[in-house]
Amino acid sequence: MKQHVTKGSVFDDLGFDKAEAANLKIRAALMRGIEEQLEKSSLTQAQASKLLGVSQPRISDLKQGKIHLFTIDMLVIMLTKLGKPVYLVIDDRIAA
Repeated sequence: MKQHVTKGSVFDDLGFDKAEAANLKIRAALMRGIEEQLEKSSLTQAQASKLLGVSQPRISDLKQGKIHLFTIDMLVIMLTKLGKPVYLVIDDRIAA
């Protein structure tokens, strides 16, 4: 079996340009954070949808990893509603 050397992330390896790969990495991290928080709270998808102000199918999309259906803005809002602060670090400085 041939060994694969990664370029840093699956998005880099799939050939996305740097800007798109960065966007996808951020969305993936935010989605993981939401999923982890939902698991900790033991909410059903219906309960989570009410708390987050989205439809139950949106929660299902999130759990299925449908990254293309979510913007960074929406994911930040969802995390905030779950009580998880979101910080942005640029060049080792906190920007928000």
